[in-house]
Amino acid sequence: MFMMLGQGAEAIIRKVGDSVVKERVQKEYRLPVIDEKLRARRTRSEAKMLEKLAKAGVPVPKVLSVDDERMALGLSFLDGQKLRDVLESSPSLAFEFGKIVGKMHAEDIVHGDLTTSNVIHSGNVLHLIDFGLSFVSAKVEDKAVDLHVLDRALESTHYGKYAELLASAFDGYRAGNPNASVVLERLEVVRKRGRNKK
Repeated sequence: MFMMLGQGAEAIIRKVGDSVVKERVQKEYRLPVIDEKLRARRTRSEAKMLEKLAKAGVPVPKVLSVDDERMALGLSFLDGQKLRDVLESSPSLAFEFGKIVGKMHAEDIVHGDLTTSNVIHSGNVLHLIDFGLSFVSAKVEDKAVDLHVLDRALESTHYGKYAELLASAFDGYRAGNPNASVVLERLEVVRKRGRNKK
């Protein structure tokens, strides 16, 4: 028996028993040989990033298996709620969110989709999930763009408490990332660039 947990542009996510299977789906518009290489590379890359983060003490799902034939990851199931659904009633979690993002960036991993829907509150611990768009980068610019996504997500989803939550998340980010100041400085440049495009 399995239960569908979600389907995105990249993958289908199912709960199978006590684990989660994330299977990258075939794209008909790609040449089959290219599609296969891309899906295999992204599957292995995601597994490596999750394992690296776990070793660094960043709470993420545990990698249980990597299936190169199905382009699938077996992951531990996190029984909890999305941060999106609990953040406003527990605003102190914003600090913890920022702290784990800071730790992730200190490991030179950029998430690519930092929203409160991609964080699970399970066992009183926040876990980052869905590393399908993640990549390795030491560039301050890439990390600043990651924070810009987080900023926009907080404003659009938690508008009523946006300023308070963002300030707390950035305090947490400073606690988690020794190089936080340069990333936050670059974030201001990214924000200005975004405003100038309007």
